[in-house]
Parts: sequence; C-alpha cells; structure tokens
Amino acid sequence: MALIFSGLSFQYGRKTNVFSDFSARFESPSTVLLGPNGAGKSTLMGLAASHLTPTKGTVTWNGTAPSSRRERARYRQAVAWIPQQITPVPGLTVREQAAYAGWLKGLSRAAAWDAAGQAIARVGLEQLAGRKSHEVSGGQLRRLGIAGALTHQSEIILMDEPTAGLDPTQRGVFRELVAELCQTMQVIVSTHQTEDLADLYQEVVVLSSGQVRFQGSTGEFHGLAGQVGSPRESAEAAYSALVGREV
Repeated sequence: MALIFSGLSFQYGRKTNVFSDFSARFESPSTVLLGPNGAGKSTLMGLAASHLTPTKGTVTWNGTAPSSRRERARYRQAVAWIPQQITPVPGLTVREQAAYAGWLKGLSRAAAWDAAGQAIARVGLEQLAGRKSHEVSGGQLRRLGIAGALTHQSEIILMDEPTAGLDPTQRGVFRELVAELCQTMQVIVSTHQTEDLADLYQEVVVLSSGQVRFQGSTGEFHGLAGQVGSPRESAEAAYSALVGREV
C-alpha cells in the first residue's frame, strides 16, 4: 500500500507557493520526513490527511483519493493524522476522547467505546482512562492522539513533529510506541530531528523548499556522510550535506 502525491501544487493565499508539480511515493512501513522549518513538512502532512486541499494534482492512499464526500470518508477512516498540537476535548475523559475519535470516523458509539478501551491500553494510558483529557501531560496527550487513530483501525498514521517539547523520558516512551506501531501499520513521522533514525525508520525522505532532496533507506542516508562517528553523528552530517545552508 502506498501514499502517492501526483503533480501536486499548493499555495497559501495568492503569493506563498509551497508545492509546485510535486510528486512522491511513500510505501515503506516506517518513513521519517526530515527537513528544516519552512520546508513544507507540515503542509505535506496536512495534504496527506486531506485537511488541506491541493490546488492541482491528487493525493491517494491505496488507490483511494478524497475527491468526493464518500471517498473522503473512506480515505479519512484509513488515514490518521496526529498534528503537532493535540487539542483535548473539554469535559471528555481520556477514554471518551479516544472513543469520540472513532465515532467521528464512522464507528457506532458502542463499537467506538470498546475499541477505545483496547487502544488506550495499547498506548499505556489505561490507568488514566477516567481522567479528564485536559488534565494529562503533553506526552500523554500525544499518546492519546495515537489511541484515537488506533480506535478506528487506521492503516497509516501521520505524525507531525511528535516529540517537539517532550522531555527525554517522554521521548523514550514515544519512540518505543512508534517502534511497536510500525509492526502493524504504516507510519510517517515528520521532524527536523535526526535522532534514532536507524533504530526506528526504514526509509528517510528529506524535504527542502517544497522538493524532495533525498529518498532512500536509512543505510543509504547514513552513507551520504561516509565514515563519520556514531549513527547520530553520521545522520547529522548527512542531513547537513543535503540542506545545511537552509538549517
């Protein structure tokens, strides 16, 4: 199964052109989308989630494009999006918010409630099931966003800067969760951080100024740096070689 962008163009307003005739194919079980701030990562994730609509071109997942109301519903049930800022729903508990996400994607209330219980357990939030969602920490809120995606059994999950603002312990918990998710669904994570690439992701895509500067395996990406120290150091060197002037 593949997420495919074909001849995509998108701009904010009349002047800010982010993508022009952009094409790319994402089909690895785990992909990290790297790029400096302003590269277009968040916009691309928004387009992939059908939260944004391209001015030209198409986005498809497993052959389905959100081009009509019915197709958009099917597309959004399969494609989950975790933006950088997760907003808790006022008054809802952790389990209720996860269930609400499933209900919005077409599940019945009963089915969403049952699935939410399993989902929050999978992300390690079962002890907080009855706590109000606005009372949990930032890292727990990110995991709650993932629980919502698991509730409606999405096939691909898009995460935009998921570790931004998290402390080292929270990042460690999140990395373990991402590693587990990659075993059962396709995962695309956008970030400007080069940590743990070899341990978590099979494919690296480097985006800069609305264009793909590199796409290949993590081994090929590290190889751009030659014989340079640790995996983290080689990742930073490879990244700088591709977009160093823009960082």
